[in-house]
Amino acid sequence: MENQDNQIILSENIVASKIFVIRDQRVMLDRDLAELYEVETRVLNQAVTRNLERFPDIFMFQLTQQEFDILKSQIVTSSWGGTRKLPYVFTEQGVAMLSSVLRSKKAIQVNIQIMMVFTKVREVLVDTLSLALDIEDLKKKLDNQNKSIELVFSYLDELMEKQENPQPRNKIGYKIQGK
Repeated sequence: MENQDNQIILSENIVASKIFVIRDQRVMLDRDLAELYEVETRVLNQAVTRNLERFPDIFMFQLTQQEFDILKSQIVTSSWGGTRKLPYVFTEQGVAMLSSVLRSKKAIQVNIQIMMVFTKVREVLVDTLSLALDIEDLKKKLDNQNKSIELVFSYLDELMEKQENPQPRNKIGYKIQGK
């Protein structure tokens, strides 16, 4: 994972696959972050515990048992092992804060790459939302056009019916007697 300049290169797909949505927030598990930083999960959590004032609830929170069970079923992996404590998850801001408590060069480089992936994920979501709004707008326009077309066909049907069953017209003008 290192190139010739000693910079760590992480695959965007690897990092993106470790981002989950929990409580309507994009988060990463403590164990996944520890793996990326190449430290033990215990070490990562100890560094965080020593600096708890840097990690308010909007940066980091502990999963409930139900959230953990749902996550395990989504991941379908046996590498969870015998977890004694429920894992912590870190939001994008929490991941950014980790670089201040894990002070190694590797942690900083990995952190930069993770932040870049979070940014790309956000951009993709914004693009997707924009595309969804455009599609919804097109659906509304098509629906309006369909209604207009139905109205035109309704008028055409009325005209055809009038042509097939003409009503006798009252003649207007002067009547000449004897004719």
